[in-house]
Amino acid sequence: MNLAITGPTSGIGAETVKALNGKFDKIFLLARNKSKCQELIDELYPIGGNDKFEFIPLDLSSLDSVDNAAELLLSQAAPIHVLINNAGGIFPERLETKDGLEMTFAVNHLGHYLLTQKLLPLLEKANGAKIINVSSEAHKAAKPDFKDLQAEKAYKSFPAYANAKLFNILFTKSLAEKFSDKGIYAYSLHPGVVKTNFGNEFSGFFKWMIKLAQPFMIDAKKGAETSIYLALTPNLEKKSGAYFKKSKESKPSKLAESKRYREMLWEKSEEIIEKRQAL
Repeated sequence: MNLAITGPTSGIGAETVKALNGKFDKIFLLARNKSKCQELIDELYPIGGNDKFEFIPLDLSSLDSVDNAAELLLSQAAPIHVLINNAGGIFPERLETKDGLEMTFAVNHLGHYLLTQKLLPLLEKANGAKIINVSSEAHKAAKPDFKDLQAEKAYKSFPAYANAKLFNILFTKSLAEKFSDKGIYAYSLHPGVVKTNFGNEFSGFFKWMIKLAQPFMIDAKKGAETSIYLALTPNLEKKSGAYFKKSKESKPSKLAESKRYREMLWEKSEEIIEKRQAL
């Protein structure tokens, strides 16, 4: 069995890889930093000699990079049994990617949307593949404006992040709807409020709030548990499209259940990709 995971070099991504190491024959580490991937591999296999892992360069803020990562995987033609879209980020200021997209939207949603779409042939080949999207309870604060997905009118970091985490759940439900009959199943999850490097870029009030909350946060190992549960638990096909918390199905927000919203998100995401391809 083969696993592909984004954001594997730190936090819950690294803990997920460590826990799943013995369960997969091949693990593709999709990340920006090759040396950090090597550090993770060396921690697991300090004497070397292991060819289980393969680094795949991926910068989710660049659609070209996403294309290239997918093409590398497609060229190997190995089925992907589990794809964990784990990477994400929150940004204190509005930043634009080289594709002209707002960074929070690009890194948390659109990069994974394009990657997953391109990897569908390898997922279908696995016959029972799982797509696991790491979302957050922050999605319950989302108030998306589909006429301003790039937050050009106004940008605030947490609302942008909350919207992106809602999009993770909407995307998951669309995947379940569209591809379950092809043997591809999708799940989203809240990992918990995890004490990692998340939010380190912030200063002032937000950083102070994170510091105050730290004693109540869980560690990355605990935060990885639901991702691990979904990756390893058999017979979850009937739960495809569901949202999980603490390794149990949980009810997301009313917006996350909206068929209209998930159809709008899919359509808008397709439009952005098609417009870029036409350039």
